[in-house]
Amino acid sequence: MLIAVLVVCPTAHGTEETPGFARLGPPDAPVKLFVEEKGEGSPLLLIHGFGASTFTWREIAPALARQHRVIAVDLKGFGQSDKPFDERYSVFDQAELLKQLIIDKDLRDLTLFGHSFGGGVALVLALDEDPQLKGRIKKLVLLDTIAYPQDIPVAFKMLDMPVVSHVGVRMLPPAVQARLALRIAYLDNSKIDDDEVEMYAAPLRTAAGKHAIIHSARQIMPEDLEEISKRYASIELPTLIAWCDYDRVVPLDVGLKLRRTLPNATLEIIDSCGHMPH
Repeated sequence: MLIAVLVVCPTAHGTEETPGFARLGPPDAPVKLFVEEKGEGSPLLLIHGFGASTFTWREIAPALARQHRVIAVDLKGFGQSDKPFDERYSVFDQAELLKQLIIDKDLRDLTLFGHSFGGGVALVLALDEDPQLKGRIKKLVLLDTIAYPQDIPVAFKMLDMPVVSHVGVRMLPPAVQARLALRIAYLDNSKIDDDEVEMYAAPLRTAAGKHAIIHSARQIMPEDLEEISKRYASIELPTLIAWCDYDRVVPLDVGLKLRRTLPNATLEIIDSCGHMPH
């Protein structure tokens, strides 16, 4: 059962914004996820990418909230959400928590809006055959999302090496780690400012945040991803796939393959853009 503690703040546009926490997972090992809500209308669930948080949606959430109930969540291990010292940080673990959030909030006519790792979580939810989820998800928006086996950046490979990952994450200053990651994700490095670096670096200043980033990276490509991807053709939801033309993290070929596979999808390519179109 979800337990949410909400603080309500009126915005300048008169739309309520309600940041708070949702208590999810099994009773013996609950996880608190940070949730922000704003706007009214059909719901959008915004699912961020690896190493990010609700902060990543700051430029587009207000516009989306003019016509929708926008629900942004910090995934387990990221942002202000719990970062337990376990190894349950895969797309499946994240999807299970978000499924409970969807059911507990009784979300219907829902659009899943996933970026990168969050897009992989959205695909897992779209494939979920749980009767409690049936009919709730109506549309998908996938931004530069993981979907198929692929080469991954060297930084991710290093996080999969036990000794190297622990030394690197613990010894390299969090601000340096964040800035290096953003330089990979952005095409135009002039868009990276100190405030943004600090927001991405903050979780890495704790032992729990370091643990979460390491174990998330190690599971970012599930071992059975090839088998999972064979089921994408069964996803008949209307789907918008948006991809940056200069993505160095998840190549455009992945988006093109998704477009050929999903039976009711359209693809929009965004010019002069890296891995973070939003």
